[in-house]
Amino acid sequence: MPLISTTTKGVFVIAVTPFTSDGAIDFDSLDRVTDFYFESGADGLTILGMMGEAPKLTQAESREVARRVIARAGGKPVVVGVSAGGLAALGELSDAVMDMGAAGVMVAPPTSLNTNESIEGYYAQVTNRLGKDVPVVLQDFPLSTKVVISNPCLGKIIEANPSIVMLKHEDWPGLAKISYLRDAEAKGRRRISILCGNGGIFLPEEMARGADGAMTGFGFPEMMVQVCKLMEAGETERAQDIFDAYLPLVRYEQQPGAGLAVRKYVLAKRGAIASAAMRAPAAPLAPAAVAEVETLLRRLAARLAAIGA
Repeated sequence: MPLISTTTKGVFVIAVTPFTSDGAIDFDSLDRVTDFYFESGADGLTILGMMGEAPKLTQAESREVARRVIARAGGKPVVVGVSAGGLAALGELSDAVMDMGAAGVMVAPPTSLNTNESIEGYYAQVTNRLGKDVPVVLQDFPLSTKVVISNPCLGKIIEANPSIVMLKHEDWPGLAKISYLRDAEAKGRRRISILCGNGGIFLPEEMARGADGAMTGFGFPEMMVQVCKLMEAGETERAQDIFDAYLPLVRYEQQPGAGLAVRKYVLAKRGAIASAAMRAPAAPLAPAAVAEVETLLRRLAARLAAIGA
């Protein structure tokens, strides 16, 4: 399986972890949704992320999910989220998944980091533990981690740790951070790949600022694939038309605490997973929310037909 690099681009879908109604991992659905993502045009997958309910899995379950997806991917790149409170657990899972053929690992900063020096020191420890041959995705998601990585701090981390080859950009507002990184590269700093998250809600603008693609989830991953390809080809108006058609559902998925339930409901409705179940603690969509999602899906179909997409 190819490793991710500083030139990696495209759409790496953040994969859901399917569960049965009693909370067990649904491995048949895991195979099915892996196929679904690639059939939708994904260039790669990222598993065991925050929206993959990774904190709810045991280490043994995480390894088994990784083994199953990497094998099912058939040589296509799979990045594995290995974030943990300590380096022992992080390193153990990283070693295991890289031996399985993962394309790289994703690491978010622990919530305890509250100074530039502690953030810089943490990523130095991570890259030292993993070794120079393990490609690392730095997940910059302060809305969740509460760790704010300033532009100068991020620049120092990039310069000091060559094995960090990609930024998963989820700062908000964060478009200026993309411009900062690309401007710094134009002045001589080494390049890194930038794939963006936040459910794709700013995807056209992020691509216009210099992002290489998306690393996030959505019930219709083909939208992200289309928008990224069109933006790269310079067909910005067509990209925006397609994005705008999906935007009400993208917006609805952004609800804190409910977004994953919406996404899983849509994926189940599309046949990608057998059940929208989440592992406890979690709450399914309320009937009123289901009705709202159904309205959004009906209107989406009409808009896509109107623009010939």
